[in-house]
Amino acid sequence: MSIIQAIILAIIEGITEFLPISSTGHMIIGSSLMGIASDPFTKMFTVAIQFGAILSVIVLYWKKFLPNGSTLQETTAFYLKLIVAFIPAAAIGFLLDSIIDQLLERVDVVGYALILGGVFFLLVDRIFQKNEAYADQTVNYTAALKIGFFQTIAMIPGVSRSAATIIGGLSQGLNKKTAAEFSFFLAVPTMFAATIYKMYKFYDGGGSFGANEITALIAGNLVAFIVAILAIKSFITFLTRNGFKLFGYYRILVGVVILVLYYMGVGLTVI
Repeated sequence: MSIIQAIILAIIEGITEFLPISSTGHMIIGSSLMGIASDPFTKMFTVAIQFGAILSVIVLYWKKFLPNGSTLQETTAFYLKLIVAFIPAAAIGFLLDSIIDQLLERVDVVGYALILGGVFFLLVDRIFQKNEAYADQTVNYTAALKIGFFQTIAMIPGVSRSAATIIGGLSQGLNKKTAAEFSFFLAVPTMFAATIYKMYKFYDGGGSFGANEITALIAGNLVAFIVAILAIKSFITFLTRNGFKLFGYYRILVGVVILVLYYMGVGLTVI
């Protein structure tokens, strides 16, 4: 992997990770077009650069993660809710690891998941319209746990972790802004664990971290961090004003492209 390729994938990661459009689907297209999708380092890299993306959440919402202006009790409760929401994905991911790995080898699953999610997104604003009447909401422990179970749906590649958790938040009566922000917060422990696990599997499987690999990881995380900051700030503004419909149309378009290329025999490879 060259530095240019690392930067391109990092830009894709930074833009798509927190938007409900599936970073996996976009990574498949990007890495396949560059001819590096089957490389073991690429598979690890596309997960490892999530670390830069989650740092953007911590920077943008640092007041949530540090007891500045809030009591220690409030900050502790915030972290406990994230742990509660993280547990379902951690448990189910461990128990169904082999099944998830098999799904991750199915490019067609990614395409169909994108399309089905896109169709649902065309209806979401109408289904949860009443949620927008409530402002200044907080997430309780029960809602956090239920959102955590919604996050497990994203183990199906193409669903999108952010899409699953935002819909989970809406199902608990949260407005779009609150649901999206909790999705960002939940990404921190989830993506950090995924990054550590993927890097460990790469190293344990005989992968090495030479100068080129370390340079690519540093550059990738830095670019993902910067781009994700811009994406998060833009997404919240766009979502509260315009809703999900445009994301729905976009998901359908990307899903159709992936399926057309797949059935034409074009060499798309899952990451």
